[in-house]
Amino acid sequence: MSTKTESAGTPSAATQRLLRAIPKVDEFLGWLDPSSAVPAFLVKSAVRQLLESLRQDILKGAPLVPADLTQKTLLPRLCQLLASRLRPNFRTVINGTGVVIHTNLGRSLLPEAAMTSLLAVGSRYSNLELDLTTGKRGSRYSLVEDVLCELTGAEAALVVNNNAAAVMLVLDTLAKGREVIVSRGQLVEIGGSFRIPEVMSRTGARLVEVGATNRTHLGDYEGAITEETALLLKVHTSNYRMIGFTSEVSLGELVTLAARHNLPVMEDLGSGCLLDLSRFGLAKEPTVGEVIRAGVDVVTFSGDKLLGGPQAGLILGKKKIIEQIKANPMNRALRIDKFTLAGLEAVLRLYFDEQKAIAAIPTLAMLAMPLAVIDQRAKRLRRLIGKELAPVCRVELKTIASMVGGGSLPEQPLPSRAVALAPLERSVNELERGLRELALPVLGRIEDDWLLLDMRTVADQEVPLLANCLKEIFEAKNK
Repeated sequence: MSTKTESAGTPSAATQRLLRAIPKVDEFLGWLDPSSAVPAFLVKSAVRQLLESLRQDILKGAPLVPADLTQKTLLPRLCQLLASRLRPNFRTVINGTGVVIHTNLGRSLLPEAAMTSLLAVGSRYSNLELDLTTGKRGSRYSLVEDVLCELTGAEAALVVNNNAAAVMLVLDTLAKGREVIVSRGQLVEIGGSFRIPEVMSRTGARLVEVGATNRTHLGDYEGAITEETALLLKVHTSNYRMIGFTSEVSLGELVTLAARHNLPVMEDLGSGCLLDLSRFGLAKEPTVGEVIRAGVDVVTFSGDKLLGGPQAGLILGKKKIIEQIKANPMNRALRIDKFTLAGLEAVLRLYFDEQKAIAAIPTLAMLAMPLAVIDQRAKRLRRLIGKELAPVCRVELKTIASMVGGGSLPEQPLPSRAVALAPLERSVNELERGLRELALPVLGRIEDDWLLLDMRTVADQEVPLLANCLKEIFEAKNK
């Protein structure tokens, strides 16, 4: 039925008939079970949303007929809309992207020990700020400080809500109104347009750039030191690599130089790790312990990247420096809550036994996972979906590369295996979108007209769930 207007701005007779055929609010409400547990205000809001959508479709000339405006057609749409309204916005997903530390998907997964601790402190009272020895008010930071010091050799430690906050707090404490010397090649930007120069500006510190983008020498730092210098800052380039004609000053050289001028040295590790990951075939990253032993005064890094814990910004270093940072009034605004503390302590304690940490911390387990294990997982998924999907989709196993992610170990591919899907009756983009819109969303990546589900980041217990999601999306298409 045509719905073209007879003149500009005036609905045609056909359009007006369709508009009159739209059911009223009361009619919609009469279609629903009165004993439904859905709150009345949500039902009315959903009905009004659906009505407005119908009006706009008709006015825009959508090819609708009166049969599209009946209970048989509209009630399922209303129920679907209500279901989406009742569904939580914050949901779990299946990560088939192969990116282990996926910033958009929550970064590191927490180990079982951390989840047990979260449940305990969330459902019971705790000694968050009570010293059980004295019975007096205590410090929440002390709950993880001793563990961090034992693991890294640091004299003192402090934890805030993320690494950006950690960097800001240190700069505000040590360099407000004064100069901080940084190599040009280390003026990094991370996610969310977080840039080192802009952070310095917000804290009142003045940036002094030295060297060239690709090469910086010790003399560049020494030549820039003045009476206004407050700090020498080294920023570890954890989210990119510079190759070719390059040179940078080692942390040890900076520490020696700073000592001659009675200046502190700070290193922002970004994605800090406690273990040497080169044992898994990954590129060598400086560990926090190595940085502390090099003599740095303060080091900052994230809790939810290579550490494998919750979102947090960890500040470790010399006791005198850390005590100054703790006393900064900004610290209260940036402090962590009981859930972060509980999760972080549980993760840190796993590191007392390195083999236990590698097995129990999901981020480390996924990075260390043998290709044979991933291949078995991929074959298992193919067996679960092969027969049912065969008429509508090509299913193959492909050797691909996973990524560490989270601004960590750039250009460090991890050999992996994927279940590759090529639908026969729709585009691969439609399949990707459909999986993303399921009640349990599934995320993959598209390469060469295949949707790849990288099995490195799909847990064993998720394999049957993923199989059901794939069956659901193809069954819905065929109805």
